This record gives sequence, structure tokens and C-alpha cells, in this order.
Amino acid sequence: MTSAAAGPDRTGVRVRTPSAHSQHTPGWRPGAEPDPDLRVEIDSAAAVLSAAGVASPRADAEQLAAHVTGEPRWRLALAGAMTPAERDLLHGLVARRAARVPLQHLVGTVGFRYLTLTVGPGVFVPRPETETVVGWAIDTVRAAGWDRPVCVDLCTGSGAIALALADELPGARVYAVDSDPDALLWAKRNVVLTGRAIAVHHADVGIDLSGGAASRHGGTPGAAGVMAATEVLADLLGRVDLVVSNPPYLCDDERDTLEPEVGDHDPPAALWGGPDGLAGVRAVAAVAADLLRDGGRLVIEHADRHGSAAPALLRTHGRWDDVHDHQDLTGRDRFVTATCRPRGGPGLARGAAGAAGEER
Repeated sequence: MTSAAAGPDRTGVRVRTPSAHSQHTPGWRPGAEPDPDLRVEIDSAAAVLSAAGVASPRADAEQLAAHVTGEPRWRLALAGAMTPAERDLLHGLVARRAARVPLQHLVGTVGFRYLTLTVGPGVFVPRPETETVVGWAIDTVRAAGWDRPVCVDLCTGSGAIALALADELPGARVYAVDSDPDALLWAKRNVVLTGRAIAVHHADVGIDLSGGAASRHGGTPGAAGVMAATEVLADLLGRVDLVVSNPPYLCDDERDTLEPEVGDHDPPAALWGGPDGLAGVRAVAAVAADLLRDGGRLVIEHADRHGSAAPALLRTHGRWDDVHDHQDLTGRDRFVTATCRPRGGPGLARGAAGAAGEER
């Protein structure tokens, strides 16, 4: 792609000089106001996206224009003219966005807390509400004073949760688990992109979509040939401080209600939680009960409709104390937290705690 010449002015701000195309526009002259065609293109793109039912047409149009031109969004109003190549590229991206291809797939990245991650077909796009879940987990670890916490992200997808934990908790040992090899390719790309050290594992959490309780050790017919998470992480059993998960949690009755960006582009394995939407919560709770040390913390994201059902599920499991549900920044029920109850007698509890302490 060709682009207009650009360079910093004396204030250090990048300035786009008028393109050859704009210099042949009738009325253009050196020192005149910039050709407004970039702003016109953004207005036109926003109108196209609005007509297509995109939820945030103006913001998406601006982000696509910023991606094409290399300008930050706040500079677009001052950026001047687009080159013909930039205009053609923008038109193509707008057409794909109007067809409801996710914006993040088109620009190739998504922001998550303090990180920029790469995403695309084959991986679930991290959502802003999950940042609240991770924030609670990080605050909990800091408040506990754990210097070298052992953390596990079950159903990691792009690696967003695991990488955020590694980014914001210096010294943490972080493990990321997913049964989908396509998603793990994206997670590994993000490890390289962010430079954060996490261990990525191909393993099965054991989500049973038939509606029954998930196998305690993670075996499901749909994950034939994939080792169970408790087997892959056998060295960590009873030694983990924190388990965080954003498992699939949509109910089967929501299949016809999804926006195309979700239903047509997010991987089905990252969406569906069985008839009641709680299969993922059951599976994660079962695996976490084996992984966590006594007093370890569990954090599971869930659908806003599960603000009562998810905590009730954990309370009946038999391994969890201090079960509480929490809301996201929009006031919707969003995630449940719990503390792992001591195993057996006090001797075993001391042994598990000691093992965790040795890891630190």
C-alpha cells in the first residue's frame, strides 16, 4: 500500500502531507486547508455501517480509517487526504465490516487491559467485561501478598487472561489451557507479541454439553485424544493459588439471538455452555477443585442470566467457601468467586499449603 509522505513537525506530532491525488484536486494549492476527503470517507463509511446494523458505526469507521492511514484516531480530523490506495483499502474493509465481519478481525488486534493482542478467525475475541474479571483476580492476589503466585487460566482462547496476569503480577507463574488447537495458535502468537512468559498447554477442561455434570477429570467425547487438564498439569495438583476462567456460557436457546459478529465468527466451542449454559462453569469448578491449594481462589465469568445459578452451583459442589457473585461495570451479574475449602483433615491441609509455599 502506498501512503502519503509523512514526518514529524517541530512539535513532534506526525503530519501527513497532501497526497499526489489531492494535489490534482481542483482548487488545491499549497498552504490551503487539507483536502477533506478523509473526513468525507469516514462520514460515508459510518453511514454504510449504520445501514448495515453495526452497533457503533462511527467508532468503527474511525478505527478502520486509523488502521488504513496509520494515524491515531484523535488525529484523523487533521490528517488530510487519503491516497487512492488507502481509499480503496478502506472501502474494502468497510464492505467487510458491513457484512458483519468483526472489527477486530479486520484490524487484527484488540486491546485488553494494558496489552494489545492479535486476534482473527479461529479464536474468541476478548470482551471488555472480562477485563473486570481479571482486575478482581489481580487485586485479590495483591491484597493477599502472594509474591510468586501460581495461576491457571482455563479455556484461555487468545491467552488474554493469562497474559494479563503475567503482565500485572510480576513473578507469577502462569499456565494457560485450552482444548482448541486453533485458539492455542493465537495464544502462542500473543506470547511472542507481548513478550510475557506463560506456559501454554493443549488440554481438555471437560465441558459436557449433554446437560449433565462434567466429568471431574475433564474427559469428554468431543475432546477425544486430548489429555485432561488435570493430567497435563499433574505437577500442580493442590498447589495452585488462583484459577481464572472465561468458559463458554451461552444457553442453547440463544442460538437464534446472536449478532452475526458472534454467531458467525466466534468459535462455537468458545460460546456454547449446553442447555442451561452452565456446563463450562461445572467443568471449570471441578478441575479447579483439584488444582487449587487449600485457600486458593477461583474466579469464573458467566452470563448475566446466571447471577444466581452460578453461585448456587458452587455452593452445592462441596469444595467451596466464600462464594460471591460480582457485577461488571455495566451493573450486570458477570462473575462468581470462591475459596477452596481445606481437603480432609488438618494434616493434609498443612501439606498442601506447604507444597504451595515451596513453589514460591
